Amino acid sequence: MEYYEVALKKPFKEGEILWRDGYGKKSKPLAYITARTCQTRLDETFTPAGWQVSYQYLGDRMICTVSCYIKGNWISKSDGAGDTDIEGEKGGISDSFKRACVAWGIARYLYYPQSFDANRKPAEWATPEGYDKLMAERNKKDIDKWRKEYENALEKQG
Repeated sequence: MEYYEVALKKPFKEGEILWRDGYGKKSKPLAYITARTCQTRLDETFTPAGWQVSYQYLGDRMICTVSCYIKGNWISKSDGAGDTDIEGEKGGISDSFKRACVAWGIARYLYYPQSFDANRKPAEWATPEGYDKLMAERNKKDIDKWRKEYENALEKQG
C-alpha cells in the first residue's frame, strides 16, 4: 500500500468522530466525520496545493469530484448526494464531498459494523495507534521504524 493510501485510510481520533441516529425504528447510531475533517486529512496527506475539488449537478444530485496530485498526475474520484432536509443544497454539497472522500478511503472504516462496539468504543485496529501497529505488522517492521518511514514518505510528498 502506498504511503498516501495509508494516510488517507488511517482511522480518526475518537474526538473527531461524531454520532447521529440512523433512519428507521430499528436503526443503530451512525458514526460520521465532518467535511472539515476530510479537508484536513487531504491537506495533511497531499498539502493544500495537492488536491482540488469540483462540483456539478447530475439531475437533482450534486456530484463532487476530489482530485489528488499523485506522482505527477491528477487522479480523480467522484460521488454524489441529493439535497438534505436540513440545509438543502449546502447539505448536498457537503454530503457529496464526504462521499467522494470515502471513495479515496477517508473514513471508509466507519461503515464496517465491527469498527465500534455497542458503547461506541473503537476496535483496536480502528484507532490511529492500532492502525499503525497493524500496518507495521503487515510490512514486517518494528512500529517505530515503520512510523519513521511513513512520516518521511509523507514529508517527501509535501
